[in-house]
Amino acid sequence: MPPFDKSMELMPFKQRKCLTTRKHEVCSIRIKFPNKLPVIVERYLHEKTLPLLDKTKFLVPFELTFGQFLCLLRSKIDLESTQALYLLVSERSMSCMSSSMGEVYSQYSDPDGFLYITYASQDMFGGDADATHPR
Repeated sequence: MPPFDKSMELMPFKQRKCLTTRKHEVCSIRIKFPNKLPVIVERYLHEKTLPLLDKTKFLVPFELTFGQFLCLLRSKIDLESTQALYLLVSERSMSCMSSSMGEVYSQYSDPDGFLYITYASQDMFGGDADATHPR
């Protein structure tokens, strides 16, 4: 087996694996875990401040809300108090935080069977975290 190429981590999941392989993975996941949804979470390509997650594949319960999933991801990423975490579903839309992951999956899942979510940050309030504020 060839040595692991670190640059492969930076490639989107869809570019690392062909469609047939991805479909086969989803099929085997759904057989082993029929009550879970296969979700791929990747950092936005132009994201400069957030680290890569230690994994990209998540198995998520149908009833978990999108907001709860956001909280789960926030706990895995160390954010500054002035940063927000944004999730884009299928690289194009933000979902309602009260929607269940099952609802999001049924609306936005890819033809390969995975739900793709991209995360990004943005400095909020235009502030420098180290700036002193006049009293």
